[in-house]
Amino acid sequence: AATPAQADAFIEAIAVMYDWAIKRKHVRSNPARGIEKVYETGEGATPWKAADVKQYLANHKPGTKPHVAMSILLWTGCRIEDTTILGRANECVIDGIPALRWQPSKKGSSEVVIPLLPPLKEATRAPTIQGATYLLGRGGRPYSSGDSASAMFKGWCIDAGLPHLSAHGVRKGLGELLAELGCSQYEIMAIHGHSEAKTSEVYTRRVERWKLALKAMEKVKLSHAWS
Repeated sequence: AATPAQADAFIEAIAVMYDWAIKRKHVRSNPARGIEKVYETGEGATPWKAADVKQYLANHKPGTKPHVAMSILLWTGCRIEDTTILGRANECVIDGIPALRWQPSKKGSSEVVIPLLPPLKEATRAPTIQGATYLLGRGGRPYSSGDSASAMFKGWCIDAGLPHLSAHGVRKGLGELLAELGCSQYEIMAIHGHSEAKTSEVYTRRVERWKLALKAMEKVKLSHAWS
């Protein structure tokens, strides 16, 4: 009951096992089929607002893991699982501008190429211990999975007095902020790594995505919305 999505995933895994067994005549029926799902889809993660970010950063100072994690999420719009792979190896220079280039972990996502903004660079250089990724877990190693990073980030939110917020809410908050700043659908797609627009299903070429991402993130920087 506490983890309905995981409960449903477990039942589905059992059902698949029984399907396999039925085909091989090990059993005659599948007791896992027909069980109603317990997870109910809601509105999803609560988007972060500027006040939430300020409260979080007031509790987690530069140089700490929580500060690095928030900085990555704020200034890239990535999913929490991508914090397990993002690091200096993803940094590059495009048209003379420092940038980040990576392939999101989520299946079906397009490559993301966005400017490496000064606040993110400063935050990732602040920790005493540096490693293969910006965000490091125990022993100076990257987090083993998005789930482990997500659980840790949730704990940091609780420590900051924000128990109702999560890592994915930062991504949603950035999406809303970009829209409020007048960014086009395709600019937001370029930042979030979406390969397809929900309404028009139009793809954008890589060179266009870089220019759109540069323009969109510049709006975020100039707005001072996160500070």
